[in-house]
Amino acid sequence: MSRRFTPSVITANALLSGEVVWLSAGNEWTASPNEATLFTTPEAADDRLEWALTQAHAVVGPYLAPAKAGPDGPEPTHFREAFRRRGPSNYAHGKQEALCSG
Repeated sequence: MSRRFTPSVITANALLSGEVVWLSAGNEWTASPNEATLFTTPEAADDRLEWALTQAHAVVGPYLAPAKAGPDGPEPTHFREAFRRRGPSNYAHGKQEALCSG
């Protein structure tokens, strides 16, 4: 039995910095999850994932992450992806600095 497709984004980690990145339009990697391309068909998602897997010079471990359309771009539908979006949780720095100071 095949699984039902869920709209998804492609995410990975940048090879040199380790930063979480998402695939945006034009096959660019971005640190902004709001700029990620939301794939709504399995064919488009599989095609772009196949391409992302060839980008070992730029990213590590690309995969499809379930998401839904939101007012400011794709939003995660799984807690793991929401956690990855916020960045490291061991202390406030980087992405989390704004959350703690605001």
